[in-house]
Amino acid sequence: MPKIKLAEKTINIVKEICAKYDNNEGELINVLHNVQAKLGYLPAEVQELIAKELNSSVAKVYGVVTFYSFFTMTPMGEFPISICMGTACYVRGAEQVLDEFKRQLKLEIGKTTEDGKFSISCLRCVGACGLAPVVMVGEKVYGRVSPQQVRKIIAEYQDGCPSS
Repeated sequence: MPKIKLAEKTINIVKEICAKYDNNEGELINVLHNVQAKLGYLPAEVQELIAKELNSSVAKVYGVVTFYSFFTMTPMGEFPISICMGTACYVRGAEQVLDEFKRQLKLEIGKTTEDGKFSISCLRCVGACGLAPVVMVGEKVYGRVSPQQVRKIIAEYQDGCPSS
């Protein structure tokens, strides 16, 4: 399979972030968080560049990316929707909430809408069990979500301007 060449702009972003952490291998998670925040995801070619910049192995970088559910190797939508499937959320109906998001957006887990606005994923636990079931859109947390609220949540982001 041919290697994909990274754009110069992407290379510079990754190198700047690594330099911000003194190219210290011990800062790998912070580097990955920052790079994903800038690029939206962590493709293999970016992981290879991070490994090179931090003088680490690609296997170590890949291991961290695949271990933590926060990191993704596929592009996410502008408004990534994450449904918590931890025990409390699941017991209180998270699966029905997930099904409604999938139905409304005509989307499967791990996929992104054609317009690039929304993607759907599941989380193991958000840590807000008292608000179960919990949905996150980007960094915004929605608690006690019912399937009936899904249309309203999506509508907040349809025009690209979520209300705070």
